[in-house]
Amino acid sequence: MKQHCYEITEIIKQHLERIVSLRGNINLKPDNSYVSEGDLLVQKLVLDYLQQELPEHQLISEELAPFTDVIWDQNGSYVVLDPIDGTENFVSGLKEWGIGISIYTHGLHQESCIYLPELNDLHITGMTMTHHRSRIRGLSSSLTKQDLLQLEEGFEYRIIGCSMYNMLAAVRGAYASFENVKGVNCWDILPGLNFALEHNCEALVDGVAYQGQILFPTQKYKINIKKRHEALA
Repeated sequence: MKQHCYEITEIIKQHLERIVSLRGNINLKPDNSYVSEGDLLVQKLVLDYLQQELPEHQLISEELAPFTDVIWDQNGSYVVLDPIDGTENFVSGLKEWGIGISIYTHGLHQESCIYLPELNDLHITGMTMTHHRSRIRGLSSSLTKQDLLQLEEGFEYRIIGCSMYNMLAAVRGAYASFENVKGVNCWDILPGLNFALEHNCEALVDGVAYQGQILFPTQKYKINIKKRHEALA
């Protein structure tokens, strides 16, 4: 089977210098978050590829939102893209940002990818993975000061501000767990959720075990990923 995620990441690598050079070209979106021209370039590169290689698939991307008057088909064919996850990190000059892709054909997951370009870190469905043991809990950057003051004692916590980084760390066991209790969009979490299934992690979406289904941009989802220790044996 053709590995589309691999081919897309190779295209992004070829344009990485240009993408990074655009981190200072930013606009403020209605929700007060940033979008950079780097985000838009990644989206264009992926869209151009899909038009050639997967023309029957519809692109769901953060920078195409909002999706109004769209009828979603649970058995349809979609590519879900977060062109730059952690844009706040990206435009601030931090390296902890990533690109997330999940491909569904006729409602079935085919492959996913998390690519952290400036950290030179890449994982695609089917790749081997080194597993770790950790006492660190990863947290979402959406937490308020009051939320932080209520955290359980006895653990180390990390707030990185990039869902792709956080979810990949949780699947690898570099975090004991990662949780977002405020809710995030489908493009923020689908690659990590599918890696969690592949690598025997506990993955909850709104408190229910994730089964590999596509999630649509109709709501925000609360997620929790925890490494199962038996997978490390």
